[in-house]
Amino acid sequence: MQVLGIMGSPRRGSNTELLLDSALSGAGSRGAETAKIVVSEMDIRPCQELYHCALDGTCSIQDDMRQLYGQLAAADCVVLASPIFFYGLTSQAKALVDRCQALWVRRHVLKSWLPDDNVRKGALIAVGATRGPRLFDGVVLTCRYFFEAIGVSYADELLVRGVDGKAQVRDFPGLLDDAVELGRRLVSGDPSVHRPS
Repeated sequence: MQVLGIMGSPRRGSNTELLLDSALSGAGSRGAETAKIVVSEMDIRPCQELYHCALDGTCSIQDDMRQLYGQLAAADCVVLASPIFFYGLTSQAKALVDRCQALWVRRHVLKSWLPDDNVRKGALIAVGATRGPRLFDGVVLTCRYFFEAIGVSYADELLVRGVDGKAQVRDFPGLLDDAVELGRRLVSGDPSVHRPS
């Protein structure tokens, strides 16, 4: 089983990355092969709305998304991790999501790629500094549509409020344990949406 982690924080060693690494560790402990992409270190340009993907399911922009399409299509599980920026994903993560229009076209328009979203699972890890009751509404909705576009069912989530300082999540080891469990659940076939307070 292949698990792909998408690290959407622009800051290395961030709370987001620590939680994602813990989730990947949990998946690995159940025998999964894991890989992590750090979006801020890749050349992923924003969608230019050129509609080239409507022709054959490929994007005409020549950048690192070319390799990511294959990784996203091959993964059995995808974990998207991002801090909350203005109640949404970071711009780095959102650029990747927007560029997956090419996979949506392959799946829904051209029908040249038909992934089984009953088998492929996805999870969201999101970290917000504030404690607003609607803090995660935007990112959850975007993530659900992203997963649907790439043929992954939204199976689990870890939504963390009130954590902002770099690596501050280490002060709450229970959250790192929650991330490990998320990774384990995702590959064991027993995911369930988990919302810590």
